[in-house]
Amino acid sequence: MVRLSLLILLSLLIAPASAHEIHSGGGFMAGFNHPVLGFDHLLAMLSVGMLSTQLGGRAIWTVPLAFVCFMLVGGILGLYAIPVPFVEMGIALSVLLLGVAIASDRQLPLLFAMAFVGVFAIFHGHAHGMEMPELASPVLYAFGFLFGTAVIHLGGVMLGLGMQRVTGQRSLMRLSGVAIAAMGGYLLAGF
Repeated sequence: MVRLSLLILLSLLIAPASAHEIHSGGGFMAGFNHPVLGFDHLLAMLSVGMLSTQLGGRAIWTVPLAFVCFMLVGGILGLYAIPVPFVEMGIALSVLLLGVAIASDRQLPLLFAMAFVGVFAIFHGHAHGMEMPELASPVLYAFGFLFGTAVIHLGGVMLGLGMQRVTGQRSLMRLSGVAIAAMGGYLLAGF
């Protein structure tokens, strides 16, 4: 489990080396690469997967699924250039608050957790939709960023489960949350 988590994380970090080559396409791969190659998106989406493992039970699949569904709504708004205020700030805030949620290790009610990630997903989806290349197929691009997000969520779930099993306690997960929150604070400082 730990090896698989590390392999997934490593593959996500290696992808930027070929970013120009992969991102040149206008369809599925362009959509897939947007969340994978965007550091703020990557951290937030890994955090959603990690948070879902902290909550356990049905949250492991319902919290990431809520994120993907609300992200699609935000993506449609972005594709049609319907304004959503403070998108970049919302993305940075998502990294900070998801990190805080992981660090605090509180048992959130399932519906609250789904709504919590859903609000942030709208900002992430809007950014994906607004940055769609002009020649891209909207449907393929949307499938790409939805699939890329799901893969990152799965990586976050595997990472969260791996951290909990390796240490036998939740301290490593909480420490990761502190690091993620610090990165979110850094991103917010840019505004």
